[in-house]
Amino acid sequence: MLTVDYDLLDVRPGMRVLDLGCGEGRHAFEAYRRGAAVLAVDWGQQEVATTAEWLGAIAAAGEAPAGASAAVARGDLRALPVPDASVDRVIASEVLEHIPDDRAAFAEIARVLRPGGRVAVTVPRYGPERICWALSDAYHANEGGHVRIYRGDQLWERLAAAGLQPTDTHHAHALHAPYWWLKCAVGVDRDTALTRAYHRLLVWDLVRRPWATRTAERLLDPLVGKSFVIYADKPAVAGAGPAADAPQALARA
Repeated sequence: MLTVDYDLLDVRPGMRVLDLGCGEGRHAFEAYRRGAAVLAVDWGQQEVATTAEWLGAIAAAGEAPAGASAAVARGDLRALPVPDASVDRVIASEVLEHIPDDRAAFAEIARVLRPGGRVAVTVPRYGPERICWALSDAYHANEGGHVRIYRGDQLWERLAAAGLQPTDTHHAHALHAPYWWLKCAVGVDRDTALTRAYHRLLVWDLVRRPWATRTAERLLDPLVGKSFVIYADKPAVAGAGPAADAPQALARA
């Protein structure tokens, strides 16, 4: 299940792609399959091990084109083990909301991107996330949990303050928002018949990709998409002008 639009991120064969907070590797896998040289980074040892295992399986199955490469590393997003201006694309999906000093993480993203490079950042969307927080403290108030809820304009401003130029935005995973509201309402650790049924629907949608649910999600994403996605470029010329102010509509994104 991808949150990032790879056509907007414009990942091409031979590009160096950094997947930050990779989790179990879903975005790293797609970049690898597209022929990139991928480095997947996460603080969690289990996440790094799982991603490495699946990247190896993709290679063994011949799903990655010739010239593609993949590696994993355990690292802190506030101090990345990557040289300055050394990567073409950065993905930071559903991770920045976990980091207390997020400005340091944005600065690191800007540091490692080469001039002309692009980053895709995804975070939980303000409205759906606010409902989850209101329904359940256990949803977010735990070790390693969410420490903030971003508004769209705040995320835009964070990127611009780091010297990046935000461009496109969109929303994703509208069908997942009601699932998490339901989980928060009944208890995030409770397994009920209703939550199991909804989860089966999500798995069916993920595997089968039927027209009905795909169309419904596209229509609902602008309204209740669970994730907010923003893309930003590092200016190709040093000292390029500042990014434009965030559109007012992003304040409620």
